[in-house]
Amino acid sequence: MKKKITKDLTIEKVLKIDESLADILMGFGMHCIYCPMSLMETLEEAAAVHEIDVDFLVQKLNEHLENKNAK
Repeated sequence: MKKKITKDLTIEKVLKIDESLADILMGFGMHCIYCPMSLMETLEEAAAVHEIDVDFLVQKLNEHLENKNAK
């Protein structure tokens, strides 16, 4: 079963699904994703802090997973 990223997942859980998602998060300006406190934030909370559209972020994370799994 494929994992799907949702906005209620913590950063830590997202990175456990696929470490390469860190590149996407950092591309959105989330450069502190490995800080202990940020690992406990949900994508929605982190997106709000960084003024990012969480739905667009989730879309891009899932697209990355789909493309990676298609190879």
